[in-house]
Amino acid sequence: MIAKAGRILMNVCLILALAALAAACAREKWRGKIVKEGDVTVVKNPKTPLFESPVLDLAEDLSIGGPKAEGEHVFGRILTFVVDEEGSIYVLDQKDSHIKAFDGSGRYLRTIGRKGQGPGELFMPMTLSLNRTTGDLAVLQLSRRISYFKTDGTFLRQQPLKDVMALRGQVDSRGNIYVIDLVHGERDSSYVVKKLSPDASMISVVAQAPAPGTDRLNPFMAIPSFQIDQNDDLVYGCPETYEVRFLAASDGKVFKKIQREYDPVPVTEAEKKERLAAAPPGSGIAYDFSKFHSAYEGFFMSDLGHLFVRTWEKTDDGKVVNDIFDPDGRFLGRIPLESYGIAILKDKYYALEQDEDGYQYVKRYAVTWKVK
Repeated sequence: MIAKAGRILMNVCLILALAALAAACAREKWRGKIVKEGDVTVVKNPKTPLFESPVLDLAEDLSIGGPKAEGEHVFGRILTFVVDEEGSIYVLDQKDSHIKAFDGSGRYLRTIGRKGQGPGELFMPMTLSLNRTTGDLAVLQLSRRISYFKTDGTFLRQQPLKDVMALRGQVDSRGNIYVIDLVHGERDSSYVVKKLSPDASMISVVAQAPAPGTDRLNPFMAIPSFQIDQNDDLVYGCPETYEVRFLAASDGKVFKKIQREYDPVPVTEAEKKERLAAAPPGSGIAYDFSKFHSAYEGFFMSDLGHLFVRTWEKTDDGKVVNDIFDPDGRFLGRIPLESYGIAILKDKYYALEQDEDGYQYVKRYAVTWKVK
């Protein structure tokens, strides 16, 4: 019996050793380069990922919304949602101008805010973020203000944004505010990423990118996006090229760039017709369609530092291909998703999904990583 147990143990050790060796060999196949350009670490990735086989598995364990939803589980139009440390979910509903809170089991807890322009009311809400230090919710609105609430629904304060026409905003754990401001000049317009103090005074201009002109519109031009990571560093990308930059919270300087070689995805005739059909009648909008999509659409992150980049590539069943980069910036693998990823937190993937009839769902999936 002891000899048999010993053989079993030896076989297990051999299997583990072979698995480790296989993983090590696979990592040696990475064809990229990590170089230094001054104080900036640049991770240059090839077209092919480190692993061709799936690097993680997803298993759905929660779904809120959809056509069969009833009562407080019915949504108007979701733009985004956030998740706190306990796994409670806060859903920003733009159509109904409020936030709905659910616990980790999907049970409705409360509604925060209501439509209006007074204290504690929301008007044209665009983005929702969570201050990880205080636990406060911050709602950026097109009415040039941010409203703050406790997660129990208590209204805290309202911060005017003065001359900032912010399309997107997020607060870090120090209460600083990052926004994408649409700035119109005499000849050109720009997306300007700004860092503001908690009282909305200017700290710095972080980045700048071209915005659509007023005479002819290219609906497929590159649009910048950003996220605040677990270290309060700003993760920024303008997908004119396939590059994502990491800027230090301390001084706002770029300390890392992740790049990847890629093949541009053509804009299809069907996509052009869809945009033309969506234009309001009599709007007089003139389109100047680009031949190709931007390098990528956007990205989200895991709390362990993985970067998931939404490309414009789609599978035959309509899923969107996401590129996965490890915390060091290496192109780890790819995964097709039918959802719009929000984040991966504590091995749970949170996503916003929509079915063919336009019904929206807040989804959560258990994540099993197959590689380290």
